[in-house]
Amino acid sequence: MKKRTTNYMITLLLVLGCITVLFPLYMTIIIAFKQPAEMTNDIGGVLAFPSSWSLANFAEAIRVTDFWHSLFNSLIITVATIVLSILIHSVAGYVIGRNMMEKKSYKFLYFYIVSGMFVPFAILMMPLVKQTSEMGLDNRIGVILLYIVFYMPMNVMLYSGYLKNIPLAMEEAAEMDGASTWTAYWKVLFPMMAPMHATVAILTALGTWNDVMTPLVILSGDSGTTLPLAQLNFQTQFGTNYNLAFASYLLALIPILIFYIICQKQIINGVANGAVKG
Repeated sequence: MKKRTTNYMITLLLVLGCITVLFPLYMTIIIAFKQPAEMTNDIGGVLAFPSSWSLANFAEAIRVTDFWHSLFNSLIITVATIVLSILIHSVAGYVIGRNMMEKKSYKFLYFYIVSGMFVPFAILMMPLVKQTSEMGLDNRIGVILLYIVFYMPMNVMLYSGYLKNIPLAMEEAAEMDGASTWTAYWKVLFPMMAPMHATVAILTALGTWNDVMTPLVILSGDSGTTLPLAQLNFQTQFGTNYNLAFASYLLALIPILIFYIICQKQIINGVANGAVKG
């Protein structure tokens, strides 16, 4: 009886979770295909299907946001941030994770880096705007460097925790065969951390792809407009064009959704393994 009740509760929670996720997606799709005249104050009218399924809103959203140029900028920033984060943060996590149990200095360094997660961006915003401008980094390169720093605390914590699941004997065996520490890392450990690479990649990609504030205050000129920045065109002081905005949101969702589907299995493995001893 107790097991049956537990199963009912789990099923109920899963159903509620699905509704929580699918209902906003349903609203986004429905509103994206509707015309402004079909938007009414009546909740039934908002939830109803559009009278005709037209791609006119998507075509207009592509034009207003200069979609392909904005998409290119977002892809450049996101892909560069992912690749550099995996390379840099995995090395930092390896060095700290393998030494912090024996040396207090590395444990202090670990907590110092991880504490960066608790520093709000609002405190750093004005100094960063001034510094990046003076250093000539108010461009895509500056934004990429800032993202690498911003996501370092979380990624180092993930990599350090995941390394606890990889026996030290793997490195020792490689070193006995004549490999140096770095050779053992790149040829033995780095490939073994593939699930955590995927986890770090998707978490970093989601944060970078959807971020508005950092590009807004750092990038100068229209040449560096990203998709989230371009989508601000739909919001004016007199209101928001929800039909075009939601069509643009769906277009921006497609690349990151494809990336998540590709990495899904590795992400689940990375989170599960990293949580065992992390």
